[in-house]
Amino acid sequence: MKRQIIDTIEQYETIIIHRHVRPDPDAYGSQVGLKELIKTNYPEKKVYAAGMHDNLLTYLAVQDEIGPEEYKNALVIVTDTGNTERIDAEYYEKGDFLIKIDHHPNVDPYGDMRWVDTESSSTSEMIYLLFEEGEKHFGWKMSDACARLLFAGIVGDTGRFLFPSATVRTFEIASSLIKYDFDRTKLYAEMYEEDRRLLHLKGYIYQQFTIDENGAAFIKIDKSILEKFDVTASETSQLVGSLGDVKGICAWVIFVEEDDQIRVRLRSKGPIINQLAAEYDGGGHPLASGASIYSWEKADEVIGKLKKLCAEK
Repeated sequence: MKRQIIDTIEQYETIIIHRHVRPDPDAYGSQVGLKELIKTNYPEKKVYAAGMHDNLLTYLAVQDEIGPEEYKNALVIVTDTGNTERIDAEYYEKGDFLIKIDHHPNVDPYGDMRWVDTESSSTSEMIYLLFEEGEKHFGWKMSDACARLLFAGIVGDTGRFLFPSATVRTFEIASSLIKYDFDRTKLYAEMYEEDRRLLHLKGYIYQQFTIDENGAAFIKIDKSILEKFDVTASETSQLVGSLGDVKGICAWVIFVEEDDQIRVRLRSKGPIINQLAAEYDGGGHPLASGASIYSWEKADEVIGKLKKLCAEK
């Protein structure tokens, strides 16, 4: 499949790369990392990274501004996105050919060509494997900027290599990436810097979360709480793993209220939760998923289903 993807890339003059909404380091790492990889080896091609930019990830990259006219006769690649509902930007279907590259369960087999590898720690890891294929058969090179992006994506999705998803292959790839010229210490600081506002909100989460007898935990963060701690809804993504350190928790959900929706951030130490997220137009990994709801009544419904999953573990 990697060879087929490279052959397809070579056929197109314009390539537009998408990723999922509410991006994380792996979304930017795989998307913009692939863009850098293609531009390094095919400088004559027009390559864009599409989507709404998240200011929290400016330290990694910024998104390109493009309109529907660029999609004519273009190759579209979507990275790190399990289902079409979560693809960021509206024109991805207007291209000539669509490729899906992802490490989430293939619940939505969209695209004309699909490479799904659930054994990979991240989609950034998959992009490195694509590079290896290109290096072997086409003499591909990798830039320092690309290596930095892929390393950030792997670090982000493996929780600094602490999650079980970090395999021997993951560490081997990471050891190859750090041979490139980028400042790892600075990158870690940019990825994991927590200011006082977030630390105060983290303390609030530890104090106010609710847990039942089976280890199902939850907390609701409405707009008044965000205002109190002067934290944006997007910034709370840095705190979603906080409850993972609490003894006795089996799985947890953090609800964050926005103007037009309530974000649902699910995490688990055992029960499979991405199927629960899919019931609310979400998705993700078996133990780390997200979704959107539009009322606090629906939040209570999600909590009930999470409690049932923990009770059945």
